[in-house]
Amino acid sequence: MTSVKPYFIQALHQWISDNGLTPLAVVDASYPGIRVPDGVVEDGKIVLNVSHDATSHLQMDEELLTFNARFSGVSHAIIIPMEAVSAVYARENGKGMMFDVESDAVEEGANTDEAEKPKSGRPNLKLVD
Repeated sequence: MTSVKPYFIQALHQWISDNGLTPLAVVDASYPGIRVPDGVVEDGKIVLNVSHDATSHLQMDEELLTFNARFSGVSHAIIIPMEAVSAVYARENGKGMMFDVESDAVEEGANTDEAEKPKSGRPNLKLVD
């Protein structure tokens, strides 16, 4: 089964945009596959304005969030694996959702049966008021 996280991210982006607010995405900059300009990462994270006004060619699918954006007047192609997104919220009121950032990579030599077992316990999503 595919991850539900990309669907939540897309739905939150649309909900925030439909309400005339500015969607922001918090990204774990240490996650493999991230492509952002040098100098925009603080404390291992980056907060990106992912509104339609601040981006061009915004694309979201099950694996990647990609767009072009300007940083200090210079256009950059941004590539963010969906699993690296740790929150999506509205800049104006903070409404949104937080996510855990976990690597789906299975270590070499690991027992694949163990890796495929679902985790028990409480969900990892948190509501941000």
